Amino acid sequence: MRNVHQVLATLSYGDAIGHEVLGIQRVLRARGFRSEIYVETAHPRLEHLTRDYREMVAQVGTDDLLIHHFSIGSKASRISYALPARMMLVYHNITPPEYFTGVNKELAESCFLGRRELAGYAGRCELAVGDSEFNRAELQALGFDPTAVLPVVPDFSHLDGEPNAFVARAFDDDWTNILFVGRVIPNKRFDDLVRIFHAYRTRCNRRSRLLLVGSSTGFESYRTQLYHLIAQLGTPDVYLTGHITNEELAAFYDVADLFLSASEHEGFCVPLIEAFYKEVPVLAYAATAVPWTLHGGGVLFEDKDPRAVAALMDGILSDTEVRDAVLDSQERALERLLAEDFAGTLMGHVERAFAAPKRTCEVAFDFWQQVDTYERLKALKKVRPALYEALPAEVPGAAGYQGSEAGYQGPEAGDEG
Repeated sequence: MRNVHQVLATLSYGDAIGHEVLGIQRVLRARGFRSEIYVETAHPRLEHLTRDYREMVAQVGTDDLLIHHFSIGSKASRISYALPARMMLVYHNITPPEYFTGVNKELAESCFLGRRELAGYAGRCELAVGDSEFNRAELQALGFDPTAVLPVVPDFSHLDGEPNAFVARAFDDDWTNILFVGRVIPNKRFDDLVRIFHAYRTRCNRRSRLLLVGSSTGFESYRTQLYHLIAQLGTPDVYLTGHITNEELAAFYDVADLFLSASEHEGFCVPLIEAFYKEVPVLAYAATAVPWTLHGGGVLFEDKDPRAVAALMDGILSDTEVRDAVLDSQERALERLLAEDFAGTLMGHVERAFAAPKRTCEVAFDFWQQVDTYERLKALKKVRPALYEALPAEVPGAAGYQGSEAGYQGPEAGDEG
């Protein structure tokens, strides 16, 4: 029996990556493979399904295949690189760090390091796949070869329960509800959504609301900027919900008249497809993976002028024939997406990775010692920053050190300080 294991930084509950990871494991085990999921952290509801990433050192062998889900720089990522197994990298994209500069320093650093680490895997993987054509093309541009696409098959079961009655009572009326679902982070451009809604409300329909559904944890300063913008524009009826339950999410989709996205960077964007499933017309900015995700459904726009987008919104919302045509396009696109042979495509990629000539990686003789030192120094930097800064420059991982943190990328890629 062959082993095909998965590794990723965090297994989250209810998100697209977590759903894909569990789906891959089900397919692999059904086909007779041994398959474990190795993580640094996991949601409490899923922890029993995972193993600690450090166990890979003893449990992943030379004849195994490791499916590495790459979405951000991590300790699990660095350990994966040094293992003797074959590797298939699944790329979920990394948001450019400049979106988080001045908003979330820690995430900006993680995205920067992740994008830098990613390039080092080009010669390590037997196969690299993206979960969208946009992600696959980015891998190819970074020098990965061969590349392919592993389609995302969204799970809509979380939207099939009884909708929250309070949300329905609060917003299910004769007003027009404009909805966006996503984490409140700068790359999703909630500020542009507010500007567009202001133009729509003042020029087209004063009996309208903007419902911004998603958590802002870690981005409180960005949320505060949004409140300032709302006050500056003098635009009422903008609601930032914060974290919500699945029942509340289902209710927000039920009361929505239009799903509006102004996001500038997406690796896939599952809420677009959730809106398809809930029969909410979608109007979205044509950036990064969004056109690929819509797959011919919904309406795309390329000009972010608030007045121009407001006119498009009004055209969809005020003309029943236009709205029905948009919904028809979304229904066909969703049918195409759900018809994708996820299991067959996955197994084809697995067999391709097993059949490819095995690639070897150069690992420094003191790799494991450096990993241990790096982890201890990262902890020291967090809890005793002054002491960390006082360490001599020749200490690996310390401030000013010019060597490799993890031993596999060389001095150019390893300078953390």
